[in-house]
Amino acid sequence: MSLIDNRTVTGPCVWRDGGRGAVIHWDIAPTSLGPMLVAASAKGVCRLSFGEDADVLAARFPHAQQVQGSERLGRLLGDITAAVEAPREIDFALIPLDVSGTPFQRAVWEALRRIPKGETRTYAQLAAAVGRPGAVRAAGSANGANPVSLLIPCHRVIRTDGSLGGYAWGLAIKAELLQREGALLPF
Repeated sequence: MSLIDNRTVTGPCVWRDGGRGAVIHWDIAPTSLGPMLVAASAKGVCRLSFGEDADVLAARFPHAQQVQGSERLGRLLGDITAAVEAPREIDFALIPLDVSGTPFQRAVWEALRRIPKGETRTYAQLAAAVGRPGAVRAAGSANGANPVSLLIPCHRVIRTDGSLGGYAWGLAIKAELLQREGALLPF
């Protein structure tokens, strides 16, 4: 069964057409890893990032009505902040998502969500997990296109040589997230 399906996403998501017709609630929470932006539609979290601000969000969703804060977002923000600070204690799958991607991207994101906390996979293993062992670069690109880092744990993917590879929010944050989850890394 798909981990990113109608249990977490129903109908077209706000990513399509720049959020036209959608209301997106957002806020920025302080975390030990720096400021974390979380944005959510009525269906679920559509953006999670570190170091971004409302201007970046407006560029991603130019046609959406954007509202800072809400009671529901406050609860989500509390859960997500707890996931940053103590990721072993929070089940990311319980946080609703509103994400959209190509079928290949969605398959990669589902494979990412199946990587247990405290473990890593290589980009090659990720490509093989979605039945496309020759598509290592495409798997890496899909990994990087993930709009809700942490909740779809793209930080759990490393290079074949054991090095961290890349991470949109910086390798220091990637390494810290992995350490907090209990991953044993050779660095």
